[in-house]
Amino acid sequence: MLKPFLILIVSVISCLKISASDNYPVGARPIALSNAFVSITDLWSTFHNQATLASFETFSAGIFYESKFLIDELTLAAGSVVLPIETGTFGISFYQFGEGAFKEHKVALAFSKKLSPRLNAGIQLDYFSQRFPENESSIGFATFEFGLSYKTTEQLTLGAHFFNPVNNGFQLPEGKQKMPAVFRFGGHYQFSDLVLISSEVHKNSDFPWVVKTGLEFAPAPNLFLRFGISGRPVAYTAGLGYSFGKITTDFAFSYHGNLGLSPAVSIRYNLQ
Repeated sequence: MLKPFLILIVSVISCLKISASDNYPVGARPIALSNAFVSITDLWSTFHNQATLASFETFSAGIFYESKFLIDELTLAAGSVVLPIETGTFGISFYQFGEGAFKEHKVALAFSKKLSPRLNAGIQLDYFSQRFPENESSIGFATFEFGLSYKTTEQLTLGAHFFNPVNNGFQLPEGKQKMPAVFRFGGHYQFSDLVLISSEVHKNSDFPWVVKTGLEFAPAPNLFLRFGISGRPVAYTAGLGYSFGKITTDFAFSYHGNLGLSPAVSIRYNLQ
């Protein structure tokens, strides 16, 4: 039974044109906005741009789950914790991709700080590990990522982020499997408390530039509707979120033309 599943996983990865190892985006809100999220302050900024964590004023924590293309062996589970202190903001995050004999893990520690009333900077240390059925033990490597965010006006914020600039990766018997370096730059415009538009360009060292855009609006108090589009290849996303007290629940759906739908959900707790 294991072999057909492994063949399926390899086929899906080949169809997606991604490496066997990747730094997966996390968070239902970011996914619904097509991951055009490099300038937005959110609990899931630990996976997008650590610099924006400096704008947090209170403790926040959350969990996330995504079923990629509704395939059990391609699930992604994650968690994030943000803790502001007097000198800056710490972030702790992790994820697990895959189930059964094949798993990938990431654990990370971030720190961000306000350099001025408008400029934030952040850095994160990452450790990736991977386990395949043919290996007796897991393998891993360490790398880092860093970012900046700049609030140009009350409405417009810009962000830039660089992941794995040293191009590190897993050391395999057949040689090093490098994880791609990724550069992201973009911004978001907050028209009011009701409407936000975000956009960014995303460059993976293995693939061409990709443009991503997202729209979020609030048709009712505490209710948010989100839509996103990115390409090429063109991908569509959508989702919604609802806040009740200190708890926010977000849902997202992304669609791949060949592989189908990927639903995701995340739950956040904010101390205030």
